[in-house]
Amino acid sequence: MRFALLLAALLACSSCSVIEQPSGMIPRWTTAWKDVVTDDDRQRLGDWRSSFVASLNSAKKAGHAAEIAREGALLDPDAALGPPALPDSMFRCRVIKLGAKDAGNLAYASSAPFYCRAKAERGLQHFNKFGGSQRYVGLIFPGDAVRQVFLGTLVLGDETRALQYGQDKLRDVAGYVERIGPDRWRIIMPEPHFESQFEVIELVPASNTADVRSR
Repeated sequence: MRFALLLAALLACSSCSVIEQPSGMIPRWTTAWKDVVTDDDRQRLGDWRSSFVASLNSAKKAGHAAEIAREGALLDPDAALGPPALPDSMFRCRVIKLGAKDAGNLAYASSAPFYCRAKAERGLQHFNKFGGSQRYVGLIFPGDAVRQVFLGTLVLGDETRALQYGQDKLRDVAGYVERIGPDRWRIIMPEPHFESQFEVIELVPASNTADVRSR
């Protein structure tokens, strides 16, 4: 049954929009994230917890306390459990945006599930979110005893090629990859440049669920 579900996910994803990666997602290949992270992203990563708490408070103040409570560990700043790290796999991924960056943006928004994939690449992992108007492409680096580090770029609309990390500050994305339960991980991204104050991507292996959708 597990294999059948995974096979169905892979076949369905054959119709997903494939994002072509630049010849090198980072200018010089290294497995040390601190060697390539921009100053802006280093600051965002350093302030992750205060950003997480502030965005939650903003969303609650706007009337979304019940939705936040229902998500449990996914939206708990201190839910990280440590190893095992994110495996190479297809995932069902769902994006939650917290806190409105500007007037007119929603203080809380949860997307329908999409497909994401993590696969081994030269000592790191290449991560790609398929489908949707905002798609993340990047690399997952070793971090500390609790989390990994994600550095990448944002692909918008009908674009088919990702920028190299560090080329455009507004397109750069940075976050931490954390395990928050059995076969459940998340990527937390503080202070994204568009729409929200904080973004959380829930990651559940596609082989563990029958309701994975790509849109």
